[in-house]
Order: sequence, then structure tokens, then C-alpha cells
Amino acid sequence: MEQRSEEILAFGPPRGKTRGMADIKSLFVTRLYRAALSEHGPSIDPDEMEASCYAIAEDDEAGQEWCEENGYPGYTSYASLTDLPWRFPIFADLVKSLDAHVAAFAEDLEFDLDGRDLKLEDIWINILPEGGTHSSHLHPHSVISGTTYVAMPDGASALKLEDPRSARMMAAPGRKKDAREELRTFIYAKPNVGDVLLWESWLRHEVPMNMSEEERISVSFNYAWG
Repeated sequence: MEQRSEEILAFGPPRGKTRGMADIKSLFVTRLYRAALSEHGPSIDPDEMEASCYAIAEDDEAGQEWCEENGYPGYTSYASLTDLPWRFPIFADLVKSLDAHVAAFAEDLEFDLDGRDLKLEDIWINILPEGGTHSSHLHPHSVISGTTYVAMPDGASALKLEDPRSARMMAAPGRKKDAREELRTFIYAKPNVGDVLLWESWLRHEVPMNMSEEERISVSFNYAWG
């Protein structure tokens, strides 16, 4: 049976090197998408988005109760409000922008979507106070996950991403402190206000302790395969 060309790993002399020198490839890459939200319209006013997040949090008694009962620091609408784009026009505009970003990322990942789109599954607000953390987790029922950043005061924590192979490394030694970024076990992505970060949903991530006296505000979301 003829073997498909994409199943064959082709080796040859590395570019600029001669035969006999080692050819080392990076395989099974983990992609991280970062862009300004404004690269895809409609335009989102950061101040209006921040004010909307605070107004929603103040009125969301069910969300406040859930956070208190579950020991969640600060506020999240994850367990209480599932229809932010329907309730608030600015979130409807945000989703239009995110749809375009996710489509661009899916193209980069070379997904074969079989004529179907990746569609928004969940979107929620996170308000993390000083000392608040969000422990390591992943999103098992989605394809693409991400966050756009509304308020990132000085001292606000970066997004910490973990090598998805960590559980399989067994007896492997740790990496050097100055290891190349692609070889590190943990990557810290420090976004700016107005940035959007996207990653595949199987990638484990966390938010370390917020060291700022001010609140860190973000909007997170999941996309599923339609």
C-alpha cells in the first residue's frame, strides 16, 4: 500500500550544513496565538468593557454566591451567566471579533474542519483581586480556548502555560534555566490590555497569584467544533 507523503518524516542535510552533521527537528509543536483584539473588528472600547465587567459583577448575585460557596477569589460569571453576548451589546461585538481571531488561529493550526466552523461555546468574566489565583486546569470539551485582557495593572500575574508532556517525562531531568523557550517546561505569557491569547484547549494553564493591589480583569472563552 502506498504511504501518504505526510506520514513520512523526511531527513536531509540541515540548511547551511553538510551531510554528516546531526539533523534535529522540532515535532508536535504547541502553538500560542497572540494578537491585539483590534486586529479584527468591530472595535471594542477598553474602558466600556471594564465598566461593563464591573456592572455585571455587581448585579450578578448568583455568581457572587457561587464564588463564595466555592472559595473562588474575586468574581467569575462562569457558573452563573451563559448568555453575555445576548444580554450586553459590547459582548456581542466582542464575540464577532473573537470569531475572526479563532478562525485565523484554526487556519494556522491547519485543522480539517470538514466544512464546519469553530463556534463559541462559553464566555465569562474573571475579576481577580490582590492575592487571587486560578489553579492549573484545562478545558476538556473544547477545541480552542483563550482570554482577552481588560485590566492588567502593574504586578498583575502573567498566564502560566505548562508543557503538555509533563506527565510523561518520568525520569527526565529538568531543563537548564536558560533553555530555549521551545524547550522550557513552563512559559509565562504577559499580555497587555487589549490583547487576545488563544491556545488549544488541551493545554494546561493557570494564573499565578495577583501581586497587584488592583484587580486583574479578563474575559475567557471556549470554542467547540460545530
